[in-house]
Amino acid sequence: MSENQIFTAAMVQMRSGLLAGPNLEQGRHLIREAALAGAHYVQTPEVSNMMQENRKSLFEHLRTEADDESLKAYRALAAELKIHLHIGSLAVLATPDRAANRSFLIGPDGMVLASYDKIHMFDIDLPNGETYRESANYQPGETAVISDLPWGRIGLTICYDLRFPALYRALAESGASFLAVPSAFTQKTGEAHWHTLLRARAIENGAFVFAAAQGGVHENKRATYGHSMIIDPWGKVIAEATGSDPGFILAEIDPAKVTAARTSVPSLQHGRRFSVADPKAGPDYLHLVREAT
Repeated sequence: MSENQIFTAAMVQMRSGLLAGPNLEQGRHLIREAALAGAHYVQTPEVSNMMQENRKSLFEHLRTEADDESLKAYRALAAELKIHLHIGSLAVLATPDRAANRSFLIGPDGMVLASYDKIHMFDIDLPNGETYRESANYQPGETAVISDLPWGRIGLTICYDLRFPALYRALAESGASFLAVPSAFTQKTGEAHWHTLLRARAIENGAFVFAAAQGGVHENKRATYGHSMIIDPWGKVIAEATGSDPGFILAEIDPAKVTAARTSVPSLQHGRRFSVADPKAGPDYLHLVREAT
């Protein structure tokens, strides 16, 4: 790896529909444009192949990883364009009755360098009446994943994972200079939390954050926030999609900024493990007790 080499990253913003074919054409077109603009690393959003919430329709169209035509096409495209292509996630068949929300990092030779299954399931009831039960159709992953790029290490996450900072700290402590957060944030949660959470993950870990997003009103009537972003290790937004329309954004990435941020604020070196004492144990229940490391 050459961690001092500047490279160009692109976040592709999509508006995925119900069927894989049209979504693949949309994704390939935007990825080609990003590569033509000079991108070395290109990321697409969560569920790039289909946004299906109806269980019957979802399982009618799901394929296993080995048989998924979108993955085959994206592998061929990465090899053709000679780029690192990060497919934010594809819905793939994991078991006869469960899907996996799986991210794929593909190298310039078309080989899959790493894959990651979303750990945290989006099971939530929003104040505006929207309800999501991702666990009804998807099985959660169990393992955090980190992989090497030519410019440093990247930690793979997906969307709702963003709300669980311990995952990102573990990735950073394992050497990740870049944190990937391909997403399909809802309009409501995006407006409230998207910018703040992404900047927080960058700042607290001294890492670049790459977040390609779904945007707009989809065929299934779900509205996603868009605003794909690239954030530097000091928390500065260095590229952002201005709204929810499909397209892509670009930014030059200098890995040396990771070292600079972590030297200025060495919080990764200063972390301590704490547990909260049992409130039933006595009046000192607010005291934080350090665990042995």
